[in-house]
Amino acid sequence: MDVIILAIESSCDDTSAAVIRNGEVLSNCIANQEAHRLYGGVVPEVASRAHQANIIPVVDLAIKKAGVAKASINAVAFTRGPGLLGSLLVGTSFAKAFALSRGLPLIEVNHMQAHVLAHFAEDPKPRFPFLCLTVSGGHTQIVLVRDFLDMEVIGETLDDAAGEAFDKSGKLLGLGYPAGPLIDKHAAAGQARFPFPEPAVPELNFSFSGLKTSILYFLKKEVGNNPDFVQENLDDICASIQGTIITILLKKLRKAARQTGIREIAIAGGVSANSGLRRALESMGEKEGWTTYVPAFQYCTDNAGMIGVTAYYKYLKGAFCGQDAAPFAR
Repeated sequence: MDVIILAIESSCDDTSAAVIRNGEVLSNCIANQEAHRLYGGVVPEVASRAHQANIIPVVDLAIKKAGVAKASINAVAFTRGPGLLGSLLVGTSFAKAFALSRGLPLIEVNHMQAHVLAHFAEDPKPRFPFLCLTVSGGHTQIVLVRDFLDMEVIGETLDDAAGEAFDKSGKLLGLGYPAGPLIDKHAAAGQARFPFPEPAVPELNFSFSGLKTSILYFLKKEVGNNPDFVQENLDDICASIQGTIITILLKKLRKAARQTGIREIAIAGGVSANSGLRRALESMGEKEGWTTYVPAFQYCTDNAGMIGVTAYYKYLKGAFCGQDAAPFAR
């Protein structure tokens, strides 16, 4: 018997719906919110209102693109956090209403767990156990994945996330939002000739607050001497910032791999779309004898496909939740 799941993702500023059949993604639709570019970052109130406008059309499109009937849907999955409360409320409320109206079970999904399991949306799929470096705007983690629903965070940021370091650095450089892809583009044309300090953080944890501060002071000093410094050196500045962030991430990942003896290595999250990180992971993997896995671009950023894939494995375990489930983890 087929298991068909409607999945909803609304943790931040992307409204997404997907339909999954037996773990296979049939459709994965996303509505982006361009309004946040005007503010240089996500505005929670703007995001939640946009989700309200987008969610019905996106769900309708996902079901149509999947070519399934509403009557054939077996369960409804939704993101329960982490994320913006107002945004999560919209997705959770819709999922509950849809499930209640059709008498379907609900499946709550942790957003970060879903990023890890995005690797199972299509081939090649990592083998258990594997390590996953999960890097996004709000989180930076090294996760030991023993099974689909058996994960342990063995390293994480103590303050800011790598994705935030990209965005805040881009704002200092006068780039648009989101700055990560723009820094990646400029870095490809530049050389990493400006050194930035790497934080001395114990164990497998990360810290990016000090790096952001050093970039701020560096730019203030150089612009003070030459007002056109950023414009004249933008590509090299971006290459230096990106190179430092990537080096910090992969040194910790290599340390984790050597400590655990695991050679199945994956990356996930929005920052895993960064071309420099992808190339660096592949290069390190060749040197270390790893088998590396990088998700397709559509599964790097926030998307309901990864929510649905995770929900499928929870469905097989009978891991359902009630209508009283909060829109965020307590």
